[in-house]
Amino acid sequence: MRISMFFLIILITVSCNSIQKKENTKVTISSSKPNVIVIYLDDLGYGDVSCYNATELETPNMDALANGGIRFTNAYASSATCTPSRYALLTGIYPWRNKKAKILPGTAPLLIDTLQITLPKLFKKEGYDTAIIGKWHLGLGTGVINWNEHISPGPNEVGFDDSYILAATQDRVPTVYIQNGDVVGLDNDDPIEVNYFENFKNEPTAITHPEMLTMKWHHGHNNSIVNGIPRIGYMKGGESAKWSDVDMADHFLDKVKAYVKSHKEKPFFLYYAMQQPHVPRTPHPRFIGKSGMGPRGDVILEADWCIGEFVKTLKKEGLLENTLIILSSDNGPVLNDGYFDDAVEKLGNHNPSGGLRGGKYSIFEAGTRVPFITYWEGRIEPMVSDAVICQIDLLASLASLLNTEVNDTDSKDLLSALTGNSEKGRDHLILEATGKTALRSGDWVYIPAYEGTNYREEVGIEVGNFPFEQLYNISDDAGQNNNLAQSNPEKLFEMKALFEKLRGKDYNRGVKEVKFQ
Repeated sequence: MRISMFFLIILITVSCNSIQKKENTKVTISSSKPNVIVIYLDDLGYGDVSCYNATELETPNMDALANGGIRFTNAYASSATCTPSRYALLTGIYPWRNKKAKILPGTAPLLIDTLQITLPKLFKKEGYDTAIIGKWHLGLGTGVINWNEHISPGPNEVGFDDSYILAATQDRVPTVYIQNGDVVGLDNDDPIEVNYFENFKNEPTAITHPEMLTMKWHHGHNNSIVNGIPRIGYMKGGESAKWSDVDMADHFLDKVKAYVKSHKEKPFFLYYAMQQPHVPRTPHPRFIGKSGMGPRGDVILEADWCIGEFVKTLKKEGLLENTLIILSSDNGPVLNDGYFDDAVEKLGNHNPSGGLRGGKYSIFEAGTRVPFITYWEGRIEPMVSDAVICQIDLLASLASLLNTEVNDTDSKDLLSALTGNSEKGRDHLILEATGKTALRSGDWVYIPAYEGTNYREEVGIEVGNFPFEQLYNISDDAGQNNNLAQSNPEKLFEMKALFEKLRGKDYNRGVKEVKFQ
């Protein structure tokens, strides 16, 4: 009896120690304050990455993250265009709730209210350093910007300690880098002027001086010429501050590498917003011709190389084991988005949408379903997850990682899914594309009837405008070829009722045709 009691005491002691060890491990993970890096590509499609079954492109560095982490097959951007997706990513708010959350010109005022909770604010509150390096496209200032003075509000006013950005997109003026609110390399004797409505006197444009072009415009991109490339909008001055397009990827890579090296002693949140493969596609000379698909394929390979070099730096600096990396894209793919660059002609057998219907600008799946990978060396076990997740959920999920929470947002805590501890994702998700919204619920997608043209000749993409409702079971029909609205009226009624409950019944009010620029 005494022997039995002795072993019972030993067993209880061991069990308690084991439980304490697990609790301590949990505390260690939490209290170590892991770094978080969001790598955000621009217009990268579901089928543009070889780990997502691309057969004509090899992306070994993105594949390495997927093979060592979690590759999500049902992950979404919030919108089929860039500004709305970026707004949702940083705020956890559906972009359709903000009528101004649409593709912005380079002179637009700051879209995010400085009082809103944002991802960088969340991390700052927990003692993190925060930075954005790359594309911004969420507006700057109050609507009237003097580019020759300090520009505010901007990224720094919504939570980023450090910002090194391009204001909008690579195809829009101003074609300069902005660091913490100040244009980099500006000569005060050559001030910058920007106008999106009329040109400056005697300034050449793509229409008046086509002989100056090194890249031919297809639609929309026929205003000021910078580095031989026609842009959207008019710009004068600032010659010393203008970026080099072919060096942009290297430039941002150098910045992110320098950032992690100089901030490795404290926890940090880094938003690495890459510009590839958005137009104009300007690969560095060492990548020209590597894909055989023209500049679009070349810049995807360039982006993959940049990611690999960045991960090498993280490893060299001893940061990988305490860093959660999240990689995704702001929306689906587009080939001809304003320039003649052989993206269509040299596509070959490559399918950027990965067999999904539509693309950028589209309410169909290829508009918003995107590559999504999470990687955390030693913490995340490699797997493929079918959980339905959205970039809008990063706010609540990363708040959970920090043992805190956020309120009054559309963001859901999916940390367990992001780290591979659960395959449970969202039950319902509202998706958006150029003012139109749709519902994904379980394996079903409901698209209301919308007016307008379905096929956009400018970009060669189906955008999903039909005068009748659409219903798809995408577990059986990922390409959305079989509309079940008429054959399954009960499910249609159920989905429409749920959509109107989540979205509101006035969802179709004010939806107009959108011109793409």
